[in-house]
Amino acid sequence: MELASILNFVLILAALQGLAFNIFTIHISKRKVSKAVIYLNLTVLALSLNILQAWFFSNHELDSFFLKNILFSFDLLIMPFFHAFLVYYLRIENKISTYTKLSLGLFLVLLILRLASIAITSRFFSDEAESILQKYTNLEEIFIAGFSLFIFFKCYQLLFRKQHMYTYILKFDDIGWIRIMWKIGISLFVLWVIAISLFNLTGNITGYQILRLGLSLVIYWIGYQGFFRYHHANDRISIRRSIASTKGLKSTENRTPVQEAPLEGIEAKHKADFEKIDSHLLENQRFLDPNLSLDELAGEMNMSNTHLSKIINTYSGYNFSDYINSLRIEQAKKLLNDPDFCKFTIVAIGQECGFNSRSTFYAAFKKFTVQTPTQYRTVC
Repeated sequence: MELASILNFVLILAALQGLAFNIFTIHISKRKVSKAVIYLNLTVLALSLNILQAWFFSNHELDSFFLKNILFSFDLLIMPFFHAFLVYYLRIENKISTYTKLSLGLFLVLLILRLASIAITSRFFSDEAESILQKYTNLEEIFIAGFSLFIFFKCYQLLFRKQHMYTYILKFDDIGWIRIMWKIGISLFVLWVIAISLFNLTGNITGYQILRLGLSLVIYWIGYQGFFRYHHANDRISIRRSIASTKGLKSTENRTPVQEAPLEGIEAKHKADFEKIDSHLLENQRFLDPNLSLDELAGEMNMSNTHLSKIINTYSGYNFSDYINSLRIEQAKKLLNDPDFCKFTIVAIGQECGFNSRSTFYAAFKKFTVQTPTQYRTVC
């Protein structure tokens, strides 16, 4: 198979995958469609239509002068839609205005200008119509590149300079994947500028071919990452709200203390200290903090690290790390046994119970229950 054929196959497959992603997330997925998901879909749709249009014109010879020159400026919409996705995903829609209305207005203006250009050149400059329209297309593309660069800069400000505006979402997602997405986007923008320059200077379209291949790969990546990450963050937000209200681990019921015999003197005081620690962790849900350390808890309890560690070891039967994880696992078991939490992923539940990753959650869960969370979850 020739290289051009392979490239065309990748392009059309990416475009169709993008369209399939839109259909799945809007019509098939049972989850509620939010504005963030809508704008993520529109970003993927604009990318898909842009690639589909490029593939069509590079593989079809059209006799009609009108059809050969009626290009839609889908590339104008990609960055504004992505910026709107950021605004709604980061939950700062009331603080930052989006540029979607402006871009849609410009899209309509450019379409009208192109239709007018086609009509005027075909009627009054028929001999030079193709050349004039090619120059117009070049100018239009330069304008779109400049507008996209402006939106790129606005996205950069949001992601790297205005973190204080979205501290809430950072509790559930470090947005590293979005920053990577922006870096990939700016790399493709540089490639776009090179492609424009190369074509205008030499007529070579190699730069555009590489650019379209890059855009195709972005469709695959942005579709999966954006959709998965959005719903994962939303799951965590919903779980945290439920734990904080009525679904949390509220008492030490069903957790048998290590020492049952009555205690006196210093031992009674130490047992009271442990109960105080246990109540503090449960009532304030401190055990759900994935970054909780022995030093931090000792400071909160006004105890020395050594004393706190000894108390926990004696009266819980675990070292500090295992003791905290035992509380987390009890919370996880409660949620995994609750039918109301069937709509949430096991990974999201584990992270909201204080575990940093799927692997640490599964390892701890199996240590305390001899089962994986998947095996334990039978109510769904």
